Amino acid sequence: MSDLEIRLESTIATIPDFPEEGVLYRDITPVLQDHALFRDVIRHWGERYSGDSIEAVAAIESRGFPFGSALAYELGVGLSLVRKPGQLPREVHRVTYELEYGTDTLELHTDAFEEGDRVLVVDDLLATGGTAQAAAELVDACGADVHEMAFVIELLDLEGRECLRAEDVCSLVTYE
Repeated sequence: MSDLEIRLESTIATIPDFPEEGVLYRDITPVLQDHALFRDVIRHWGERYSGDSIEAVAAIESRGFPFGSALAYELGVGLSLVRKPGQLPREVHRVTYELEYGTDTLELHTDAFEEGDRVLVVDDLLATGGTAQAAAELVDACGADVHEMAFVIELLDLEGRECLRAEDVCSLVTYE
């Protein structure tokens, strides 16, 4: 286990029974509050992706925004936001996807990327994979290519990686 993984695991807060009974919520806000750790996460990813010709970062609402924006800055590329419906002011691509109980929808501006752009999708957490897969579909709808998906946390027992292209996933910390 790397020093970064150890520091992340000791900083991420685990909140039992939130937002409902039986759920162990993994809270990344302490990582954001620790400027040295937050910087090291961004630097780690910056080094990982520096030679990959990434042309843009797509950050998923809402906890992916701080990681995605800092990483886009670190890489010297633009940032596009994957949002819930009604939050983007111009023409959007829209994807509705299945949740455990019901559906959800994400949107992305139609002009978020150029045809063929190599896009890095960033979020705080990979659980069942539905949100990340929907974000990938939105990137595809713009004619761009998902280079990889980067997550701070992956919940292995929910098998979200299985609905994504597994070789395109990077998680810094995993939990069973």
